Amino acid sequence: MAINRIAIGSPGEASRPDAIRAAFAEFFSMVIFVFAGQGSGMAFGKLTGDGPATPSGLVAASLSHAFALFVAVSVGANVSGGHVNPAVTFGAFIGGNITFMRAILYWIAQLLGAVVACLLLKVSTGGMETAAFSLSHGVTPWNAVVFEIVMTFGLVYTVYATAVDPKKGDIGIIAPLAIGLIVGANILVGGAFDGASMNPAVSFGPAVVSWTWTNHWVYWVGPFIGAAIAAIVYDTIFIDGNGHEPLPSSDF
Repeated sequence: MAINRIAIGSPGEASRPDAIRAAFAEFFSMVIFVFAGQGSGMAFGKLTGDGPATPSGLVAASLSHAFALFVAVSVGANVSGGHVNPAVTFGAFIGGNITFMRAILYWIAQLLGAVVACLLLKVSTGGMETAAFSLSHGVTPWNAVVFEIVMTFGLVYTVYATAVDPKKGDIGIIAPLAIGLIVGANILVGGAFDGASMNPAVSFGPAVVSWTWTNHWVYWVGPFIGAAIAAIVYDTIFIDGNGHEPLPSSDF
């Protein structure tokens, strides 16, 4: 099983040149992703005078996040694997595809990237609010946790199927495209309920800059549970017993 391949790694791993390069790749990919994704919401708010949420705004958020994630994963894939998401990194760790020490390095880079992107947005927009993720009226925290579990399961399952599975072959841009598309589709589903984060760093950046922490735990618990389930399910059913060997973290 995947969980049997979990590796902690050594403290010295964090200082290896390849690990540092991978962390920088995650940082810059996250800046690209959050700046475009969060920024599109701010631009829509400016165009509509911060009016109420509309279906067109949801579609705009879906498209901007799908496009930006496609690019962010693509540009980081050859260096760090293009995780661009602490939940994806956690899923990789659960599947034995990255050590815990390197995962910590990735998480730090991803969180810093999200915060820097939101700070850049705040400065470049003249102080506009970088709104934190929140629950819609009538949506309880546990409703949102279920949403985040299911949506992140779909995301990490897609990552495993298109980028991790040793049988994937050479599929070029298919993995980044599929990953971007599933995030865009999930935003259309969950965006009206809890913002459809699927990514703790994406929620963390605006929460820090706006200093808004209401129900923030939802956007960590749900994605991490969904990622772990996806990693275990895909690895156990489709990879385990078929000659799987743990992949170097830079391979996905």
